[in-house]
Amino acid sequence: MEHADIAKQRLVNQQIAGPTFTKPGEVVQWLGAIQAQDYLGALWAVGLRMVNATEQLIEQALAEKAIVRTWPMRGTIHFVAPADVRWMLELLTPRVVQRSQSRLKQLGLDATILTASAHVVSAALQGGKQLTRPELYSILEAAKIATSNQRGLHILGQLAHQQLICFGARNGKQPTFTLLDEWVPYAKALPPDEALPTLALRYFTGHGPATIQDLIWWSGLTSSAAKTAIASCAGRLERERVGEQEYY
Repeated sequence: MEHADIAKQRLVNQQIAGPTFTKPGEVVQWLGAIQAQDYLGALWAVGLRMVNATEQLIEQALAEKAIVRTWPMRGTIHFVAPADVRWMLELLTPRVVQRSQSRLKQLGLDATILTASAHVVSAALQGGKQLTRPELYSILEAAKIATSNQRGLHILGQLAHQQLICFGARNGKQPTFTLLDEWVPYAKALPPDEALPTLALRYFTGHGPATIQDLIWWSGLTSSAAKTAIASCAGRLERERVGEQEYY
């Protein structure tokens, strides 16, 4: 295999060259997660990997919970399959939360405030409600929890990492938030010894040929965890050396 072959195979495996999927949920599950920080760009990222995609079709999949938008890895927003959202959050967000502690301290967001915020937001969203960010900020402010200077954004991000909330359907051009347990109650947990190989297989199937460094960058796993992930599913991966680099 040459470097040009790697590039071509990646285009095929990522469903950019010759897409075969007809449903947005199929695309997201195949790739494991799709960057969705920029909403319109994320719709395009899904659509270009489908046959006969429309923006409306992808937004309908989000509203019908065939795709979930949340913060599963690297502290950024992604589309994930509903069945994958809980185990991905459990596996990948602890390091994100750990790295965010200094910023939370700067903002005065300690465990007491985050716990109080969780109670307030949970009560506001109970019963299937979907509220926009400004609406949730107003409710938090009414409970004497300040949301200015990026505090509100970090509060919502932490609550998503705690598996309390995720994005709901759009309200016009505004994203909404809803309770994860009510939005996708069938999302399953996986023990780490199952979650790690599942993540690695999903990544290399949908993105390969790729390296362990690629997996680390994409997922936010430590080098040790990435090595464990690959070792635990090595019998199901092809391995090839190109120059000094090993690809899976």
